[in-house]
Amino acid sequence: MSSTPTGGTRTRAVIYCRISQDRTGAGLGVDRQREDCQALAERNGWDVVEVYVDNDVSAYSGKLRPDYRRMLADLDQGTATVVIVWHTDRLTRSIVELEEYIELSDRRGISTHTVQAGTIDLATPSGRMTARILGAVARQESEHKGHRVARARQQKAMAGEWAGGIRPFGWGVPTGETRTKVDRRTGEETEVPELDMRKAVPEEAEALRYWTDEILSGGSIRSLVKWCADKGVTTTRGNAVTHQDMRDMLLRPRNAGIAVYRGEEVGRGQWEPIVEETKFRAVVAVLKDPSRRTTPGGTPKWLGSILYRCGRGDCPHFVYVTQSGGRSYPSYRCQTGHGGGRRAEITDQYVEDTIVRRLEQDDAHELLLPGPDDIDTASLHAEGERIRQRMRDLGGLFGAGQLELAPFTEGMETARAQLDGVTRQLARAATVDPLVGLVGAPDVRKAWRGLDLEQQRTVLRSLVEVTLKTPRPGRMPDGGYFDYDAVVFHWKRGRPPI
Repeated sequence: MSSTPTGGTRTRAVIYCRISQDRTGAGLGVDRQREDCQALAERNGWDVVEVYVDNDVSAYSGKLRPDYRRMLADLDQGTATVVIVWHTDRLTRSIVELEEYIELSDRRGISTHTVQAGTIDLATPSGRMTARILGAVARQESEHKGHRVARARQQKAMAGEWAGGIRPFGWGVPTGETRTKVDRRTGEETEVPELDMRKAVPEEAEALRYWTDEILSGGSIRSLVKWCADKGVTTTRGNAVTHQDMRDMLLRPRNAGIAVYRGEEVGRGQWEPIVEETKFRAVVAVLKDPSRRTTPGGTPKWLGSILYRCGRGDCPHFVYVTQSGGRSYPSYRCQTGHGGGRRAEITDQYVEDTIVRRLEQDDAHELLLPGPDDIDTASLHAEGERIRQRMRDLGGLFGAGQLELAPFTEGMETARAQLDGVTRQLARAATVDPLVGLVGAPDVRKAWRGLDLEQQRTVLRSLVEVTLKTPRPGRMPDGGYFDYDAVVFHWKRGRPPI
């Protein structure tokens, strides 16, 4: 905004407004700051030639304040000789920034006026001292507040209470009351429903349980994202659920009623758990299993894509399907170019036939993993809690200076390895064996073909590792050109098929 001189030479002034989460003083929004600064300019007969506004940016955080930097550049070009702010802490809480501002003010003859603290004369030693003292006080207040906030969040987490933030999917039932919410950008106040973060939202809780069971039954995150899109399920911010959103929600300890602070589990939360802890631990084990990870891209269209290994020499890569090289048929090859010529359709059919033949044999039931009744989950939960408590104790001793870095690191690594073993055992107790439904089926091949491709790939991943060796050239003894002996099976369960 600007005003036009009505006669004589009038002083040119600019206004700087800033609002952040730490609304000092009265918690004023940008509009209130601007109004008070404009009133000060009118009382002094100054022309406001520009208003600079930075919304939701702390002067203490060190993050870039675009309009503040633009104001400094304009002042250096002689835009104005007066800067008006509501309070000095709206201008800066950084000692480095303050010195830069003092140097510019001295070089360009700029005076600073505040609504709350009066005139800051940066042209005199006493004025500069006052500005530095005010800046140091403001910074100390920010540091103290930051410490208080962090400590409060830690205490809430340790007590299993909700520490605030974006509403987590699954919790937040309206209490029937409202609270005042202040927009961090505009300072506007609105009434929003008060939520009970201890209670689960029924439909969201049902979705979380469904997603968990699907993963434990061999489903994929990709299929769950599609399910959300088909059902119209969104995040709590109203956005479409992405692959990362789904993964984050499934890996969230809160699902099982576990409180977390700075990435570490700190105890039980004071909210309704939605997913059984055994199932949650199993989902973590499944989703963090390195063998499950594949390269980014579209949905796999072939049984062995990124699951079969390249067997040429010491090549460490998995293979994928391509139709490049002038071939008229899709074939498996790895990213280094090895393996061209292994026809994908014939290879997958051979792998399918071999798996079905193994599952049709009389001893196929021996391939099944132990069921929940074979694993003492209560003892495993107790053991896991003892390990986590030991990790917390180690952290406390190290933080208090009573434990050196080397034994702390060694103790934590040992505890993490033990906890990983417990988690894997709990995962076995909760995960639905992908072979269930195939072993003992009246018609194994029909049951296999009744699975979707992702479920078939889960069976493959669980049962056997397939390596594609370099095929022999020319016609094979059976009269064909496909070298079946170059498809090597390494069985993860039981013996090979007869």
